[in-house]
Amino acid sequence: MIDYYRSFFERHQWLEDGLTWTVAQPLNEEITVDDLLRQLNGGRDPERRVMEYPREEAGDEDRPVLLVSEGEGTWGFLELAYGFGLSDRVLTALSTESRVWMVTWHFNGGYTILHAAGGEIRARMHNFLSTQYAVEEGDPTVLADFRAMLACLDPEDYSGKRSAAFAFIETATGMSLESEWPDVEDAPVVILDNPGA
Repeated sequence: MIDYYRSFFERHQWLEDGLTWTVAQPLNEEITVDDLLRQLNGGRDPERRVMEYPREEAGDEDRPVLLVSEGEGTWGFLELAYGFGLSDRVLTALSTESRVWMVTWHFNGGYTILHAAGGEIRARMHNFLSTQYAVEEGDPTVLADFRAMLACLDPEDYSGKRSAAFAFIETATGMSLESEWPDVEDAPVVILDNPGA
């Protein structure tokens, strides 16, 4: 699975500069994607738009632009341009009725992976690209499989480490990223009001 995501990032090298991938698994079947999007947007309805070329147009926005993907009982939200990670407040609110995973980075680094459930951040690892400087918080068992993936990689295999984060989330949730998806055209997107909400 790591090799799949290596190929994914080779195809979409621009995503190595900044992205946020958030996966939510609602615990209640009555929770809709609209409910999740309101929570992601700090309790407000986000703007919805069709972008002819989302990859290019997302960079013109000052706010997070999301592509939304549906899996079996799972929703994925790919932020296309800047690596606007969600605030702890938004993540904990989102996790009150959903299990949530997020991986994020931006052009200045900030490589972070986390899991939230039950209204709290259960585990987080900052700087996962650097074994020497990685910092973990929360329950160490939550990210144990991710640490094992990292341990199998060369310390300077940064592409492999980014790919491992996506492979770990797919293993935990069953939610994958289709290789062609980030290049979609004439696509509905969701634009959040405030990345720090």
